[in-house]
Amino acid sequence: MQVSRPAPSPVEFIILTALMISLVALTTDIMLPALDVIATDLGHPDPLDGHLIISVLFAGFALGQLLVGPLSDSYGRKPVAHASYVVFCAGTVMCLLTASFELMLLGRLLQGLGMSGPRIIAVAIVRDGHAGRQMARIMSFVMAVFILVPAVAPSLGQVLITLSGWRATFALLLVMACITWTWFALRQVETLPPEARRPLSARSLLSGLREILTTPAAIGYTVCTGLIFGPFIAYLSLAQQIFQTTYDTGLNFTLWFAAGALSIGVAAIVNSALVERLGMRFLSNMALSGALLGGVAFGAVAWASEGPPPFALFMLWLICNFFFMGLLFGNLNALAMEPLGHIAGLGAAVVGAFSTGIAIPVGTLIAENFTGGLGLLTLSFSTSASLCLLLGWLIDRR
Repeated sequence: MQVSRPAPSPVEFIILTALMISLVALTTDIMLPALDVIATDLGHPDPLDGHLIISVLFAGFALGQLLVGPLSDSYGRKPVAHASYVVFCAGTVMCLLTASFELMLLGRLLQGLGMSGPRIIAVAIVRDGHAGRQMARIMSFVMAVFILVPAVAPSLGQVLITLSGWRATFALLLVMACITWTWFALRQVETLPPEARRPLSARSLLSGLREILTTPAAIGYTVCTGLIFGPFIAYLSLAQQIFQTTYDTGLNFTLWFAAGALSIGVAAIVNSALVERLGMRFLSNMALSGALLGGVAFGAVAWASEGPPPFALFMLWLICNFFFMGLLFGNLNALAMEPLGHIAGLGAAVVGAFSTGIAIPVGTLIAENFTGGLGLLTLSFSTSASLCLLLGWLIDRR
């Protein structure tokens, strides 16, 4: 007789879920200090094209989400997660061993496809068992753990790159993926029973997609997530240039980067304490208003300055702005997923893919037009916040 496996404790579940989602952040951030070095070492003529290493990753991530969500609704969460880890590890090995910039980009594409599985399935598993403000609270705890990864990833990457070269960052990614994969395989129970699974057919997919696209809250807050995430992707791509070129912080770049990331983590903890009492919409509107006002104020200084604004002023804006981002990330995702519990896999896929599909061109456009000044970056954050406030108002009216 087969004995059913006990589910992880709440603390273990939050940590495991956070580590699964953090694979995205770790894969994105750990090689930020070496984007130009990677391009140069692999014979690419323009080191500034190193930002493509980030953009291609998110392109694969957006595509992978569209595949993972429907598959996990049909075959269960765990089998699809296992397949995703296989793809991610294959892409990581390709990046580790490549001798050309083109193969590096192909490997990053595979990494993006693979890391979409743990990200989408982790959200679907949370939604399988929780809804509304309770889901937002759990996602805030997850974000608090998750944000420690991008806070330390560039510093860790800098140490690895200094000691062993940039290829060591991909070796670490491979090790971390295998550890998380093993933990998930041994401890996480299947949260989607066979009787709740949807047939994998064009009719079923179109029916679910139609429901998502005609649900104002789901599609509206998905657009908001993409609009907020776009400038954030641009910042990730430009962080090395901003800190090391614009402000000449040298190797201290990783410490200043971590300060901004940690403010997101603090906000996630604050959000987890307040969301069940104040609600997701109230906290989101407060954060969007703060991001809008802060972006307008610092953006005016940045546009008016002949050179870069004072570094202390930039860090003040960055920490405050990322605190507001920390309030938004968990709440906007929970608001988008709230009406989609019965199609959590497809819902997480559409929310993730659609928001990423908005964020990538927005982030790439900002990064491609970056000339060293900070006015465009701050303007993009404040513009996104104002559009999200407008969308939220329209959704509430519906």
